[in-house]
Amino acid sequence: MRKESRLSHWICWIVAVTALFFLGFIIGWFAKPSHTKTETHEDFSKNLKEFLDEMQTNQIREHLRKFTRLPHLAGTEQNLKYAEQIKKEWLEFGLDSVSLVPYDVLLSYPNKSQPNYISICDDLGNEVFNTSLAEPIPQGYEDVSNIVPPYSAFSAKGQPQGDLVYVNYGRTEDFFQLEREMGINVTGKIVIVRYGKIFRGNKVKNAMLAGAKGIIMFSDPADYWAADVEPYPDGWNLPGGGAQRGNVLNLNGAGDPLTPGYPAKEYTYRFSLDEGVGLPKIPVHPIGFHDAIHLLKNMGGRIPPNNWKGALNVSYRIGPGFTDDFKSQKVRMNIHTNNQVTRIYNVIGKIRGALEPDRYVILGGHRDAWVFGGIDPMSGAAVLHETARSAGSLLKKGWRPRRTIIFASWDAEEFGLLGSTEWAEDNARLLQERAVAYINADSAIEGMYTLRVDCTPSLHTLAYDITKQIASPEEGEEGLSLYESWHKRDNWTEDRDAPRISKLGSGSDFEAYFIRLGIAAGRARYTKNRKTERYSSYPVYHSVYETFEIVERFYDPSFRRLRAVAQVRGGLIFMLADSKLLPLDVNEYADSLGKYAQSIAEVAQKHPEQMELYKVSFDSLFSAVQNFSAAARDFYARLQTLHTEDPLQLRVVNDQLMYLERAFIDPLGLPGRPFYRHVIFAPSSHNKYAGESFPGIYDALFDIENSADPEKAWQEVKRQISIAAFMVHAAAMTLTPPA
Repeated sequence: MRKESRLSHWICWIVAVTALFFLGFIIGWFAKPSHTKTETHEDFSKNLKEFLDEMQTNQIREHLRKFTRLPHLAGTEQNLKYAEQIKKEWLEFGLDSVSLVPYDVLLSYPNKSQPNYISICDDLGNEVFNTSLAEPIPQGYEDVSNIVPPYSAFSAKGQPQGDLVYVNYGRTEDFFQLEREMGINVTGKIVIVRYGKIFRGNKVKNAMLAGAKGIIMFSDPADYWAADVEPYPDGWNLPGGGAQRGNVLNLNGAGDPLTPGYPAKEYTYRFSLDEGVGLPKIPVHPIGFHDAIHLLKNMGGRIPPNNWKGALNVSYRIGPGFTDDFKSQKVRMNIHTNNQVTRIYNVIGKIRGALEPDRYVILGGHRDAWVFGGIDPMSGAAVLHETARSAGSLLKKGWRPRRTIIFASWDAEEFGLLGSTEWAEDNARLLQERAVAYINADSAIEGMYTLRVDCTPSLHTLAYDITKQIASPEEGEEGLSLYESWHKRDNWTEDRDAPRISKLGSGSDFEAYFIRLGIAAGRARYTKNRKTERYSSYPVYHSVYETFEIVERFYDPSFRRLRAVAQVRGGLIFMLADSKLLPLDVNEYADSLGKYAQSIAEVAQKHPEQMELYKVSFDSLFSAVQNFSAAARDFYARLQTLHTEDPLQLRVVNDQLMYLERAFIDPLGLPGRPFYRHVIFAPSSHNKYAGESFPGIYDALFDIENSADPEKAWQEVKRQISIAAFMVHAAAMTLTPPA
């Protein structure tokens, strides 16, 4: 009897435990985030649509308004306040974690007690003309303090005086033309150049190499005025008193000038200011075109070629110096800018992935602005903010992405991409192992015509797919997709019937992630009509006139264009973070490599006799591209039979897709530019803004005609061809099946 009682007791206990186990399992199953259950294609599409639909024009308008009320230069108290506000609101939106990440970097500010200006002095040294100390303040902002006057960040200090020489845009070819065709040497002279065509830091580098002792830059209406548009506030053109601020470094991806290659933490060794990377050795200063007229109107010397003439009512004579009546007058620069190590703050927000938390998709854009930043960067920061809000809204309804999403508000982009580069250096090992893609979130609108996308070739197909799911923001295009609107305005007519997608250059925060670390990257924004609107960038670029009102009144009154950009950037992030199979297209990469190889070979073919003399051949590169194309086709064929429910198979091919971009990274870097390591894409060494394919070969060919040692120059071309061929062949091997 006692044994039966004991047996009955054990049976009851086992039944009870079993029942509790199954009850707990059932409760746990339904309590899990929805993504950990089997998600259907319908669920995925529904979540994507809900994510995109949640983005609202009125919210973007409000984000832009609140973040452009006050100046917020990097390193200032107001920029830190905005960082703290973003952190607070991202947590309220529902992100899993948000933190402020500080770095101590070299920044540059005008001396408040000794303002920067340019003067014309008579033979007794008296100043007969001085340039403006500040821009005329726009209406409604008269009582705002801490508006930094126009200056060139990181300019050398000094008061050089001498004859003025006009050098067009200050490009390499302009200085060559000046010396070789016009017989003018600028050694010991002050040069004046107009903004446009190339990055301002490249202008400064060229002036230094030519021997100039100072450089003045101005915004010519030929380059910063749109036709039939009034200057601000009646239109969106640059007023004559407006001037373009900007850094004049030549960092080539180094990050903080004093800690190149390493994060600028408290413990980091710092070079002295004399040893800092990319710091100019001559004074530099920007002015508006009203002041430029006074410097140019009495210039002496020869009349320039027609393509050196801008739109001012002056002769654009070259110099050196002024005409006979004013020959005794000289130009003096008065530059007192200070460089100092200053603390900056990135804001890093995370949504943890449900199934692959160790795979990161990053959406990052900067927050710091020269003044109010209505376009650059806050149109992008407002879009980033709305994307985070939309993602948080979906999280609160039970959704969670497959992979981890990182939102980043970078600091000190305007001072040389410092915040984003320092974080990339700080997390380089982690990112090389785990980062899937980086989508940039800088300015979201620079024109009113159509979408512009720049990205690595593997993202082409995804960009097209996303834009087909977004409505056109243009009036009169109801029922059209953004893809259709983009396609009819900017068709890629050369070799395919699709909207044009450009190569990535530099000049924004994707640089360290793409060109140094080899992480697939892209950017999207609304832009001008590049065929008919020939002005450089947008007219009020980096001026005090980049206000909330210029966006609301002229660029996007309905805020539908900004919403469309938010949906493109957000859609890219969603697809990259939540698709089972990474939406990266290896066939697109293969097609692009073929075009790039053909294009660079055609550049070389401009010198057929020298190519034959020095036995220069592109056969090895063409062969490597063919190997890559075959590997890409085989890889694509295997994807068609992939068992996506097998997590191991899925992980293997996703890793191959993710690491493909890394395969193009040369740890030795490009010649003279060790932090530019991407062999397929990098900025030209002559213009940071322009993305070039096979940049090592391109740069070797650029100065071939001006080389003092042609044989050595062509040997370098051959060396760069061999490096490119090896890297393309090695990349093809990464697409082969596992052994």
